[in-house]
Amino acid sequence: MVVGAVMVGAIETNHPPVTLKNATPIARLFADTMVITVPANSPIKSIKDLTTQLKANPGSVSWGGGSKGSIDHILAGLIAKDVGIDPKKINYVPFQGGGEASASILGGHVTVGIAGVSEFLPFIKSGKMRALAVTSKDRTADIPTLKEQGVNVEIYNWRGVYGAPGITPEQRKAMIDAVVKATESKAWKETLQKNDWTPFLLTGDEFGKFVDSESARLGSTLRELGVAK
Repeated sequence: MVVGAVMVGAIETNHPPVTLKNATPIARLFADTMVITVPANSPIKSIKDLTTQLKANPGSVSWGGGSKGSIDHILAGLIAKDVGIDPKKINYVPFQGGGEASASILGGHVTVGIAGVSEFLPFIKSGKMRALAVTSKDRTADIPTLKEQGVNVEIYNWRGVYGAPGITPEQRKAMIDAVVKATESKAWKETLQKNDWTPFLLTGDEFGKFVDSESARLGSTLRELGVAK
């Protein structure tokens, strides 16, 4: 099963009877860094401009992104919390897909947009959108990070692989070895580069511990947003 941060958030929101605890962590694969953008003609030129407006009037900043409770929504909440704003005051506008979100941002129907770098990069390169920041530890596509602009938030829309419950240690090791070998292939490395994905390999129990900590962090933020109980 391929999983990611979105699934972790959904589990924390919906509290299903079956969770990732029922499966076997194999490997985390890559991170899709997120980017915060505005339309090219926006008066907001920087993250500082954005946070200044957010502090003055949280409701005046509309955030366009994926579904309610998504990693995009969580990012908006984390930024608000870091600058001293109650995450529940976030004016978040959810969209069904990237195309709908892009059209709304380009049309100026929302103040800022959130998506994976790979999704918005064509609009950034063409000059239709202005990138304010990426959410990674280091710059992606030479876009400044949130941290280097004074907002202490780092988050990724990561993907990973889980195996079935009850597999033997030998089966698990074979799956981990196969996945690690695949990440060393030329085709995989080309795919990472093509999509501006960051290698984020972590295997076995260490990956399981990472998912546990992410579940706690994302769950806490979702509760602060009023999305999860």
